[in-house]
Amino acid sequence: MHLLAATPGSVTDGSEAVDLGQTPGDILFLSAADTELACLAQGYAQVTSDHDGPFPSLRLANLMQLGHNLSVDLYVEEMAVNAKLVVVRVIGGTGYWPYGVEQLAAICRKKKIPLAFLPGDDQPDPELTSCGSLDTAATQRLWRYMIEGGIGNAAEAIRFAASLIGTETEWREPAPLPKAGYYLPGMAHPSLEEVLVASDPGAHPAPIIFYRALVQAGNTAPVDALIKAMRSEGLAPVPIFVSSLKDPVSAGLVRGAIEQAPPGVILNATGFAVSKPGAPGTETPFDGGDCTVLQVIFSGGNRESWESSSNGLSARDIAMNVALPEVDGRVLTRAVSFKAEARRDEATECSLVTYEPVPDRIVFTAKLAASWARLRATNSKERKLAIVLANYPNKDGRLGNGVGLDTPAGTVTVLRALAEAGYGVRDIPINGDALIGRLSVGPTNDLSDRDSRKGGALLSLEDYKAAFARLPETVRTEIKERWGAPESDPFVSGDAFRLSVLSLGNVLVGIQPARGYNIDPTASYHDPDLVPPHGYLAFYIWLREQFGAHAIVHMGKHGNMEWLPGKSLALSESCYPEAVFGALPHLYPFIVNDPGEGTQAKRRSAAVIIDHLTPPLTRAESYGPLKELEALVDEYYQAAGVDPRRLKLLSQQILEKMASIGLDKDLGLSDRDGEAEKLNRLDGYLCELKELQIRDGLHIFGAAPEGRLLDDLLTALVRVPRGQGDGGDASLQRALARDLGLELDGEPFDPLAADMGLPWEGLRPDALAAVDDQHWRTHGDTVERLELLAHDLIAGRREAAPEWERTGAVLEAVDTHLRPTVTSCGDTERVGLLTGLAGRFVAPGSSGAPTRGRPDVLPTGRNFYSVDTRAVPTPAAWQLGWKSACLLLERYRQENGAWPERLAISAWGTANMRTGGDDIAQALALMGVKPEWDVASGRVTGFEILPSSVLDRPRVDVTFRVSGFFRDAFPFQIDLLDSAARAVAALDEPAAQNPLAARYKADADAFENAGASREAAEKQAGYRVFGSKPGAYGAGLQAMIDEQLWENEEDLANAYVAWGGYAYGQGAEGEAAHALFESRLKDVELVLHNQDNREHDLLDSDDYYQFEGGITAAIRHLSGAQPTVYHNDHSRPEHPRIRSLEEEIARVVRARVVNPKWIAGVMRHGYKGAFEMAATVDYMFAFAATAHCVGDHHFDAVFDAYLGDDEVRTFLERHNPAALKEMAAKLREALDRGLWRPRRNAAHEELTTLAG
Repeated sequence: MHLLAATPGSVTDGSEAVDLGQTPGDILFLSAADTELACLAQGYAQVTSDHDGPFPSLRLANLMQLGHNLSVDLYVEEMAVNAKLVVVRVIGGTGYWPYGVEQLAAICRKKKIPLAFLPGDDQPDPELTSCGSLDTAATQRLWRYMIEGGIGNAAEAIRFAASLIGTETEWREPAPLPKAGYYLPGMAHPSLEEVLVASDPGAHPAPIIFYRALVQAGNTAPVDALIKAMRSEGLAPVPIFVSSLKDPVSAGLVRGAIEQAPPGVILNATGFAVSKPGAPGTETPFDGGDCTVLQVIFSGGNRESWESSSNGLSARDIAMNVALPEVDGRVLTRAVSFKAEARRDEATECSLVTYEPVPDRIVFTAKLAASWARLRATNSKERKLAIVLANYPNKDGRLGNGVGLDTPAGTVTVLRALAEAGYGVRDIPINGDALIGRLSVGPTNDLSDRDSRKGGALLSLEDYKAAFARLPETVRTEIKERWGAPESDPFVSGDAFRLSVLSLGNVLVGIQPARGYNIDPTASYHDPDLVPPHGYLAFYIWLREQFGAHAIVHMGKHGNMEWLPGKSLALSESCYPEAVFGALPHLYPFIVNDPGEGTQAKRRSAAVIIDHLTPPLTRAESYGPLKELEALVDEYYQAAGVDPRRLKLLSQQILEKMASIGLDKDLGLSDRDGEAEKLNRLDGYLCELKELQIRDGLHIFGAAPEGRLLDDLLTALVRVPRGQGDGGDASLQRALARDLGLELDGEPFDPLAADMGLPWEGLRPDALAAVDDQHWRTHGDTVERLELLAHDLIAGRREAAPEWERTGAVLEAVDTHLRPTVTSCGDTERVGLLTGLAGRFVAPGSSGAPTRGRPDVLPTGRNFYSVDTRAVPTPAAWQLGWKSACLLLERYRQENGAWPERLAISAWGTANMRTGGDDIAQALALMGVKPEWDVASGRVTGFEILPSSVLDRPRVDVTFRVSGFFRDAFPFQIDLLDSAARAVAALDEPAAQNPLAARYKADADAFENAGASREAAEKQAGYRVFGSKPGAYGAGLQAMIDEQLWENEEDLANAYVAWGGYAYGQGAEGEAAHALFESRLKDVELVLHNQDNREHDLLDSDDYYQFEGGITAAIRHLSGAQPTVYHNDHSRPEHPRIRSLEEEIARVVRARVVNPKWIAGVMRHGYKGAFEMAATVDYMFAFAATAHCVGDHHFDAVFDAYLGDDEVRTFLERHNPAALKEMAAKLREALDRGLWRPRRNAAHEELTTLAG
């Protein structure tokens, strides 16, 4: 017997190894804190000047320079082997520096060199300290010196360390220093009174919280700059240094300062969070202030890297200074300082750094702080607010875009809430349709008749030019080069811009301007980082400078401002979100299940999110022809046992009915399938469609669902397990099945994983028999009865039997927690928005899909945060990713007779935030790679390559196309995927077992033969992660489709490649590699996109067709063959389902798009309901154009349900005639382009008439 060894792998970001160039020393001290190194250097100078005779040499090193494994190897070989004592302070435990800890421990053990590992904070870390060899007492003492801090303790630490290696010297125990205190430049130990007196009387107090180590090291330049800038903005800065916000002394001082000098705003420059992600909010020292807390970043990087980088910050900075502070509800501002080398300390051979402030970043942050303080200080009657509605595509039928949200109705709800709160709002529209009607009378983004419309706001060209002149030169130059003079902008009429604004007193509602692709689409569609036109800037300039807005609310997911070109975060003055929006308070109602895109708004536009509920979910049930088929199938099976003579007739009727509505095509039936096979598959399919979860209408911000909608949503929330999955957190449907004794072959029946078409051979308890009088034949019938009973119990129409203990526990949880939580969401949303608009603190909350086992994200109305990206992919995501990968490969093999060699995954940042990295885990699993996690923290530290004999199938060569937000949020995961792919490529395995390695070697040889160096050739050959151009977002097809800019699939393919052909990984931050991207796509056999919840579907978002459809079109054009495309369902993580894209399109069309239940649901919402129908038609058309996955019968069904139904067509004419015309025009375009061959010959004429 032998063990199969996995091959370990480490994650590299492509950076070069660093040789510190030091000579050996007696004592080595390593730390990631520059302030600590500075104190040690000064302490060593003190000690050596006071000591008589020789003193051990000291070498200091920054752990951040030893991140590369080769750097560690060099340091160990040249420095550690010659040392007499090694002391290492590691923040975050072994998981932050695993290779270094391992190698130092090994060499020191081998050479018998005393080694001490010290925790990087004041919390014990037994796992870390156990890696050292120095005795516990000595290690603890060294740690105490570092915890207390300061130059004096540093000097004593050096003396003590010298004594450990035989030097006779006196040392003192660690001396406690103040954990916290007030700070003023040039004044020692000021009091709060002295701090306040230093500012103008009446100025709003504004605490600045920063680390004590900066004061101890004399490294306070950014704090000093902030103090000066804030005073110039009318604030009274209250600088407070702390050791940690978790330290009781520090927290107490902050609380006392806030109590004695109530702040208008708080600036925090410390990292991490007081609360834990996903846990209930913890009390923080800032709570008493009840004001906005702005997160200020003193970056650990250098300014040159920031200026040249599209990322803005390193993965480490993002984790410590962005993602974790968001857990406490802090609002990201800017990186105001960077590290710069101050001097080289020759005694310790270490470069000491200082924090160097960036003047314009300091000024921007001070202005933003002053704006929040001004908002808080202004009474509600005087506050001026702008509510901005998104509009894309730029058509009048699509005003008020907001995913899952009745944006117009929600806006009216907000206006009424503002009026009740004393805001100066007047003439509120009676409902959402009235609001849209009044907006539509004025100028919109529709350029066809803009000049003939009345109303709107005016911004003179003279005022615009004056404001434009104040923008950074880079911004002015880029806009003028692309758009010319402002006079040529289509928003200009005469000598002024006419802007889409409806004034309602001190509150206005505006339509966000188009990004610019609609102005000159032919010249712009290929430009992924298109700068906004003059009219776009004019809108926001008018809001700030003419209207004088105190705050701006962008209503609903999502607008386009936060997606403008620029850095991912830590923006510069030349980044367009800042240039456009300025330093204004920003609030953003946003659907709770989209942490990714909401996080984009938080990080690029300093938004306070006010999350809102998802639309109610409901069972699709059966209707129309599907219900008729279901009845025929039931009659068929009933006749089989009673009157077999009728079977042939019934079978013929069923098959004819199936063919008449195209259901045989959706099921992939052929003449080779027998009658029994066809009927069995139909039976199971009809059951699946009935149980599919669809949205029932839209959410209205500030209103909770009621009646049946509430009961439907509660039933959906308890369908899958929550938390630990037991007691009140169990699945209600599973609990019922267990309580009712439903079993198959001695195992409990699982309604969440049932094969719907199988005959039911289990018990038929009376409680289930009573809920429905239909035939009970199959597993699907059993599931339906469980669903109906669960709904009855939740709605109170039936009572659970006393012996149903499992069911009772779930129902108790519903009554005591879930129901009151959901019903409170309307109030909490209104309160959350009003709280933020008052300049007060909006409580943070976690985000995710509530019906995917995450009701903990409720109630809504909170400033949601995302995930700790250091732990992505999580172990749970790995389990799902592995299972889904195996099922995917098995299905492909069954259908194609061979394993796939090359696969492309389209992955989004927001989905991976929701799931903890399902897509990432799946890609790794396909390559045969497993992540490794730090046990204590759960953070990913590396990976292992699984032996091929364990995989029992070939590895897959995976191309990973990421979204722009994925690139921004997951830089470490990009490096993880890239490192894993390169490690697999380096394996010595047969080509049949490892096609990735074979392709890598062939490509590297080809690049080298073409003239590249071997190093460059291998770097190019290894790229597997591609995405948008740095600073840009999207896949390039939306403008192409909306503006009809394409003639054939080559145009679509070229646009997709042009926007997505930028390589990432191995140090590349979006290297243009379009030819390489094309070569990757050309050989792809299988395209994959995962959907992680049923709170949306692939026909209610343009992102699906842009990414999934776009990559399919590109592969088909490049290879000449349609790839296999799978659209996997991960909505129930325990049971992932593998479906083809065609299957998913058919399911969504049948269950949602043409379902009278869904149509009735959106019709409750007037204009926005018609908007949703028009959007669905657009996205179905786009999938037909890109992925060739929509059948004629699907278009026929949509035509009949939307335009052929008198009631629906009348609804469209009354509530949104523009949407009716747009729908008709889109369907006519499908017909004209040959994407649809209608069943009715008169369809073209009817559509032409409706389109006008």
